Amino acid sequence: MNRDPQAWARLGQALASARRALGLTQEELAARAGVGLGSVKNAEAGVAPKARMPYTIPAIAKALGWPDGAVDAVLDGEAPPGGWSDTSVQKQVTEQQLEADLTHAMVRAAGTATGTEIEAATKAALDVLRQHGLI
Repeated sequence: MNRDPQAWARLGQALASARRALGLTQEELAARAGVGLGSVKNAEAGVAPKARMPYTIPAIAKALGWPDGAVDAVLDGEAPPGGWSDTSVQKQVTEQQLEADLTHAMVRAAGTATGTEIEAATKAALDVLRQHGLI
């Protein structure tokens, strides 16, 4: 069994993404899989097991509609079922496009704000994204 923490983190992200794509809460997925909520939370957190594969992981994957063997395939580096992939947003959106999109969103959301206030809010939002290394 693969014990690589990065592989388990990828699996956790894939499980969470698949759950959200189905519009399920963690509680709903747990009920559908017949496992406890903590099992779903641990699986989505990408917690690598200490010994063997937890019996709950295949049950969660099955409840998401994944075929048999998909969990091991994802742990081995293959793409998860359903087309989910780990793609960097930074490569898809330029900083200038992001600034324009944020400004337009704030204009729609802020009914009485002035243009200057909206620009200042946009710049503040971009600063936070920069601090987190997202742009």
